[in-house]
Amino acid sequence: MRIAKKFLICLTATALAGTALAQDPAPEIGYGWEDKHSVTASDFMVSAANPIAVQAGYDILADGGTAADAMIAVQLMLNLVEPQSSGIGGGAFLLYWDASSKTLSTFDARETAPAAAQPERFLLPNGEKMPFGEAISGGQSVGVPGVPKLLEVTHALYGRKDWSSLFQSTIEQAENGFVVSPRMASSIQSTIAWGSPLSAFPGAKKYFFTEDGSPVPAGTLLKNPAYADTLRLMARDGVKPFYQGEIAQDIVAAVAATSTVENNITLQDMADYRVKLRPAICADYRGYDICGMGPPTSGGLTVGQILGILGNYDVKSIGWGAEFVHLYAEAAKLAYADRALYMADPDFVDVPSKGLLDQTYLADRAGLIDPGAASEPRSAGQPPEDHTQLLAPSVNPDRPGTSHIVIRDSYGNALSMTTTIETAFGSRVFVRGFLLNNELTDFDRAPKDGDRLVANRVEGGKRPRSSMSPTIVMKDGSPYLLIGSPGGSRIINYVAKTIIAILDWEMDPQDAIETGHFLHRNGASLDLEENTSAADHADALTAMGHTVEIRDLNSGLHAILIRDDTLIGAADPRREGVALGQ
Repeated sequence: MRIAKKFLICLTATALAGTALAQDPAPEIGYGWEDKHSVTASDFMVSAANPIAVQAGYDILADGGTAADAMIAVQLMLNLVEPQSSGIGGGAFLLYWDASSKTLSTFDARETAPAAAQPERFLLPNGEKMPFGEAISGGQSVGVPGVPKLLEVTHALYGRKDWSSLFQSTIEQAENGFVVSPRMASSIQSTIAWGSPLSAFPGAKKYFFTEDGSPVPAGTLLKNPAYADTLRLMARDGVKPFYQGEIAQDIVAAVAATSTVENNITLQDMADYRVKLRPAICADYRGYDICGMGPPTSGGLTVGQILGILGNYDVKSIGWGAEFVHLYAEAAKLAYADRALYMADPDFVDVPSKGLLDQTYLADRAGLIDPGAASEPRSAGQPPEDHTQLLAPSVNPDRPGTSHIVIRDSYGNALSMTTTIETAFGSRVFVRGFLLNNELTDFDRAPKDGDRLVANRVEGGKRPRSSMSPTIVMKDGSPYLLIGSPGGSRIINYVAKTIIAILDWEMDPQDAIETGHFLHRNGASLDLEENTSAADHADALTAMGHTVEIRDLNSGLHAILIRDDTLIGAADPRREGVALGQ
């Protein structure tokens, strides 16, 4: 067993402020670059965003637990040690491979809007969109959490360990304390830099700040007895108290007390929440099945579209350089244009999923690309399915506040799960030791463009569109690669690019993750990752007509490659995660 080196680098507060203001609002904070190496194993493997959480999952796997058992332990611990990114107050998308039945299932645990929510929820009295900073902070942005129900459902289907035993390591850690990591400390500081400090909310201020009002510094031993009590209750009684009991009551009260609008989540909304089993979205790419989560996340379809378009080019021969980055960017523009128009909660909108992945359609879209010149931003195409609704494109970017987990157990079960509270620290509303999400701001704040409705508008009971892209690549009917990342609307690019690196260039997963990022979201610029080889292509890409921006692109990719009897795990050097296996 090999484990990555411990984190050594930390951003300064000044650098954090610059990063926060230069990019989308409230990007999650990286901390520099930590050299890591692939981890190899033969029995089981887990890779996730924090070493303490990974150890919790490793211990469950080593004691005979399944991938589902280990995921529960990892998620509960991430809520404690990486609260800015995910937790029981948020939602998730999960792909699960059950080795005994040889089936791939996908679970939608996305948060839901209150039943009484209206499309104009985030409009000001004058009809203008509520500023994002105003929309995010408080109960008006909170959707009904899905993570606890997902933990219960997956344990019932796939678990072997006693439910309560999966809570014990996090309960003990919460009571005894954990050492605040540099990344967590920097994330707290970043909320001040962009103008929405956690300290504006009493519960969060008490937990995340010292008595003199300063953010809790790295190295602090931080205890969370309230979270320990919450988990103790759920370990004993399951998730019923969360959705129908005293925890639900406290969530509803906290949301009401901090909201600036009406029609917030109710006890009935909490009790009505259900995890949904959705069909997997699988796209062919060079003989592999690239399987992801379908709507309401746009991840599976958009990753599939990018790869489907690039499947019309000999990417391997072209090589990893400016020519490929150009082709990739043009493919991403086309895919993101379709994403903006068509993709939303399929229970409310007819999403032409099959048509969007139709190989003839994608070949036609690929034919629009000029191999030597950049295009203007693209418009959506017309996939071969009935899509008679007259819709307007979405202009709402997803915010980064997310984490990713990949696990393969000793029984051959495997999972890829992206979990989130949306923006870093979610809504800032802190109740019973955990943060509540701000997922309702993943809806478009403007429900119309003229007379045309936006597919991703707010509606009662609806699930907001996401970019989360948990992926399982299948080869010969079995999992070959488990992968995913946080990063808001950039997730799709991070995942698609890394899949190409592994499948086309046969890179080691760690090397593929460390390859410099490049991405396009059909907006104003082609973004290249600073201080990496990707930035070296800036002049060549500018000459092709691209508007190039050099940015900090701190993904959080985690991957496990399953090659014969060997598991190869990798964790993103841009964050503090590790891979552990046996």
